[in-house]
Amino acid sequence: MMPQGIDIVFLGTAGSVPTKERSMPSVAVIYDGSILLFDCGEGTQIQMLKYGLNAQRLKAIFISHIHGDHTIGIAGIVRSLAINGRKEALSIFVPRGSERIIRSLIVFDRVTIGYPINIIGVRQGTVYRGRGFSVSAFRLNHTVETYGYAVAEDSKLRFIKERCDRLGIRGTMYSELEKKGIIRINGKGIRLKGITRLQEGRKIVYATDTRPAAGTVRAARGADLLIHEASYKSSEKALAVSRKHSTSEEAAGIARKAKVSKLTITHFSARYRDASQLLSEAKAVFKNTIAASDGYRITL
Repeated sequence: MMPQGIDIVFLGTAGSVPTKERSMPSVAVIYDGSILLFDCGEGTQIQMLKYGLNAQRLKAIFISHIHGDHTIGIAGIVRSLAINGRKEALSIFVPRGSERIIRSLIVFDRVTIGYPINIIGVRQGTVYRGRGFSVSAFRLNHTVETYGYAVAEDSKLRFIKERCDRLGIRGTMYSELEKKGIIRINGKGIRLKGITRLQEGRKIVYATDTRPAAGTVRAARGADLLIHEASYKSSEKALAVSRKHSTSEEAAGIARKAKVSKLTITHFSARYRDASQLLSEAKAVFKNTIAASDGYRITL
C-alpha cells in the first residue's frame, strides 16, 4: 500500500501586520481529510475559502502564542462553523495560562455556538492524537510563552511489492494478511515477516515566533519539513534579537543542524516587498529552502 499524501497549505505568511500580498500567520496541515490549523491570524477563514479548504473538516487549532496576529482569526472561524451547523467538537490548544484569553475571543458577543469547543492548555510533550499521527509541543524563545509543534505520522508496516509478487499475493490477500498475520497460498503459510518493512512516519515541524532554539533542533531532527519563521534579513539581526525573532540565515542554520529534508521559511516582516533576499540568504546556508507565499502548497 502506498502512503497517503500529507498536504501543507500556507494560508498567511506575514509577520505582525498584513500586506497586500500576505495575510496573517496560519498554516494548515491536511491528513486523511482532516485539517489541523497552526496559528489562526486575522482573516484565516477567508484564506481557507480562497484556497479551497473546507472549514467543516477542521479538527483542531494549535496556537503558538497569544499575540493577536496569531489568534484573532479564531473569533471568525468559530462563528462561521456555528452558522453552518457544525456539531462536532473543536479543540483549540494554547500555552497553558492563556485559555481565558482564547475564551474571551469566543464569547465576547454572546453568539450562540451549538457545538463543543475544548480549550486546552499545553506544556511540552504530546498534546493531540489523531488517526495515524500525533502532535507534540516544544518550547520556543519569544517575548511571551511560545510553543512550536511537531506533527509525527505513526510508523507503519509496508509490503515489499517484489516479494509479494513472487509469492502470488494479490487483491484482498493484503488486507487478510494485515488482519490475520498469515494466509495460505498453495498450502504454504505466508506471514507478514519477510514481506514487509517498517516505514518511519513523516514529520512536519512548525516553529514561530522564536529566536533560534536548541529545542527546535531536537524536535525537527530528521523531519521531512521544517516550517520556520524568518522575519528579517541577516543585516537586521540586532532587531531580530531585540524582538526575539529569527533571521533567514538563522532559520537555515536550524534546518542544517537538524538535518531536515526541506525548509520552508515564513512570517516575513512587512518591510520586505518580496522574500527573494531572505530566500537567497537561507539557501546559502541550507540549499533545500523555499520561501512560502500565501496559498503555497506542499504535498509529502
